[in-house]
Amino acid sequence: VSHGSLNIKYIRICCLVCVPDRPKLTDSYTEDTWMKLRDAVSAIQNSTSIKYNLEELYQAVENLCSYKVSPLLYKQLRQVCEDHVQAQILHHTESLDNLSFLKKMNRCWQDHCRQTIMIRSIFLFLDRTYVLQNSLLPSIWDTGLELFRTHIISDGAVQSRTVEGILEQIERERNGETVERSLLRSLLGMLSDLQVYKDSFEQRFLMETNRLYAAEGQRFMQDRDVPEYLHHVAQRLEEENDRVISYLDQSTQKPLIATVEKQLLEEHMSAILQKGLRILLDENRVCELTLLYELFSKVKGGLTALLQAWREYIKSFGAEIVSSPERDKEMVQELLDFKDKMDHVMQRCFQRNDSFINAMKEAFESFINKRPNKPAELIAKYVDSKLRAGNKEATEEELERILDKIMIIFRFIHGKDVFEAFYKKDLAKRLLVGKSASVDAEKSMLSKLKHECGAAFTSKLEGMFKDMELSKDIMIQFKQVCYMQNQSDPSNIELTVNILTMGYWPSYTPMDVHLPTEMVKLQEVFKLFYLGKHSGRKLQWQPTLGHAVLKTEFKEGKKELQVSLFQTLVLLMFNETEEFSMEEIRTATGIEDDELKRTLQSLACGKARVLNKTPRGKDVEDGDSFQFNSDFRHKLFRIKINQIQMKETVEEQVSTTERVFQDRQYHIDAAVVRIMKMRKTLSHNLLVSELYNQLKFPVRPADLKKRIESLIDRDYMERDKENPNQYHYVA
Repeated sequence: VSHGSLNIKYIRICCLVCVPDRPKLTDSYTEDTWMKLRDAVSAIQNSTSIKYNLEELYQAVENLCSYKVSPLLYKQLRQVCEDHVQAQILHHTESLDNLSFLKKMNRCWQDHCRQTIMIRSIFLFLDRTYVLQNSLLPSIWDTGLELFRTHIISDGAVQSRTVEGILEQIERERNGETVERSLLRSLLGMLSDLQVYKDSFEQRFLMETNRLYAAEGQRFMQDRDVPEYLHHVAQRLEEENDRVISYLDQSTQKPLIATVEKQLLEEHMSAILQKGLRILLDENRVCELTLLYELFSKVKGGLTALLQAWREYIKSFGAEIVSSPERDKEMVQELLDFKDKMDHVMQRCFQRNDSFINAMKEAFESFINKRPNKPAELIAKYVDSKLRAGNKEATEEELERILDKIMIIFRFIHGKDVFEAFYKKDLAKRLLVGKSASVDAEKSMLSKLKHECGAAFTSKLEGMFKDMELSKDIMIQFKQVCYMQNQSDPSNIELTVNILTMGYWPSYTPMDVHLPTEMVKLQEVFKLFYLGKHSGRKLQWQPTLGHAVLKTEFKEGKKELQVSLFQTLVLLMFNETEEFSMEEIRTATGIEDDELKRTLQSLACGKARVLNKTPRGKDVEDGDSFQFNSDFRHKLFRIKINQIQMKETVEEQVSTTERVFQDRQYHIDAAVVRIMKMRKTLSHNLLVSELYNQLKFPVRPADLKKRIESLIDRDYMERDKENPNQYHYVA
């Protein structure tokens, strides 16, 4: 070695081993040595002190093995151990209680293991040479186990009492008593080491477990409510898992838990769902619903049963909301709340399981269409209430969230054409009467509808917005022209006109009312201006949704009244005199009876009573007379009385519904002709099937048959002369 570097070519290691002189093998030596070893084994078995040094005993075994007497030594050792084990069985026939017997058996087992280890340490040379070279011979440790299994644990009485005692201790623990888990762990480890655990204990244990939980399941299902029962099942499963960790063999876990789940869950799935699911969902018991999902996911068919019950609950609860006419006012809000609740359960309890999400969608779609058309109409009205000016319930962000939720409900509806008709009617009122809360919100809703139903669905709605924007531009030009021409009779009326494309807007019944001369003159001025710019067009004035702001003087002072055009015509009459009869007002204004009664009721019987009615009352009759209420008081300067225009009349509702049905007939006719033109000849069943695929609204087979008959009458198609169920297209 130099400078820290190591250069080694060869290493020679010489080991000097000192081996004591071996005694010569004689019969006398062999006998004496064996006696010495037997005495040592007996001392170990009887737990007394050994007279000889352990190293000396080990050397003696090595000497005997070296002289080729290993077979005899192995045989003699086995016989000594067997004699001792056989003697132990007599000590286990004493009359003891089960716990004392288990403790005695455990001591016997622990002593046997300790003794076998000690004996093996002395005869280690024999174990590692002769026994190792003979594969058919069990090792000294295995021999000890075999002897204990054969002469003690295989004894019918001993095994029976051991297993019975262990089962008794486990049952006591299941009943809430405290037991010595270390004792059970040691004894069950003994059975496992002796390879009799499955045959002697596990089968009996699982049978007893099955019997116990079968009875417990029946009793608890009758006596306890479902939430309590679910917590009990979870507790039992936790206890059994803890037993496996504490003292049972690991191989027992799977069949044990399966047994508990079968008797406490699988056998009672229907009863649990029938008795408790509705309560849990009604009361929004998130904790118990989560537990229910977790438990049912453990048993075969559990989630399928829960899925079906969940679907039926949604259908049943939803049908109660939709099918009750007395709940129509709150229907949409209840549907939104119900959907929120189910979504919450889905996310928190059912782990956003795709099957449950799809089942929920299917259930909503099923029950919401049980009552045709009405939910679609009410959803449109609900949207109207949220988008109407004066709705101070929500900020813009909250309104956007509400609209998103409404669109989720909207997707479930089959008759979307009903929604479109009522939505269009309400949108028209909001735009024309100036009652829209926000143009951004309106366009956001329009964008959502377009994304959901396509451009064709919203084309007319978009046209309505375009008309309003074009009308603003036209009015700017009109006012500029009026200013430039410097009208000789400028009038004190400021006119605003909305030009509506007839195909975009709902159809309004024309009503010929008697307008004041000033208004008629202004109409003519605008008509000349507009037709001068757009020759060939025709203007039709619609007074139904007209509105005005009147400057009025009361004793309290000046006020501004925001009123409908019909209210305006009535109030302007009181510039002439202070009292008019119903008949006089009807004659002067030309307003139809029903509309006039509504108008007078809003002025004389509402919150802002600018007219007094004689006799007093909530309803307007033909013989009533009306006086201007000069004593009218109100805290606001501008008072809105034209809310009546936003309210839907029965006639409007009926008219809108009839228009939808009429449009549906046109769609059916067009679809039939389109199909027949392409296919030329088709059977009735195939034609109906094709129609169901093409039509986007619900329709009954009887209605389809009527439309087919109508087309046959009008020579668009004809029946086959030989087969009445066959149709031919007529070119």
